[in-house]
Amino acid sequence: MDNTSKPGVWPAILYTDTEAARRFLIEVIGFTESFTVRGEDGTTVRHGELMWPEGGGVMYGCAANGHTGQSESATGSSLLYVATRDPDQVCERARAAGAKILAEPHDTDYGSRNVAIADPDGNVWTFGTYGGA
Repeated sequence: MDNTSKPGVWPAILYTDTEAARRFLIEVIGFTESFTVRGEDGTTVRHGELMWPEGGGVMYGCAANGHTGQSESATGSSLLYVATRDPDQVCERARAAGAKILAEPHDTDYGSRNVAIADPDGNVWTFGTYGGA
């Protein structure tokens, strides 16, 4: 597999407050902003793309846009896994920012070290050392 290719799978997450989500994912978790389209109000993110420094990315947007066929009831129901070399560091940053830690860093029976963190809308982000088979 060519590791220089762009990600082919993009999880898409809906948020009630896209600016709070953007700040959390960039400033607290460590994603980098790669593309953002804002709504007419200049603050709501209609479509955003964030890249994980260790590979991969996510798309996000405002649930109230209605263009996705989803409703605001879809917010807070996503479960995401992000591979990282240092989940303990991600946990430390999140804890320092006041984020809700759902599962403290722990070793799993499949050889990963994981931590689970809730974002502002309640989506569950698991960060772990397992990078796939």
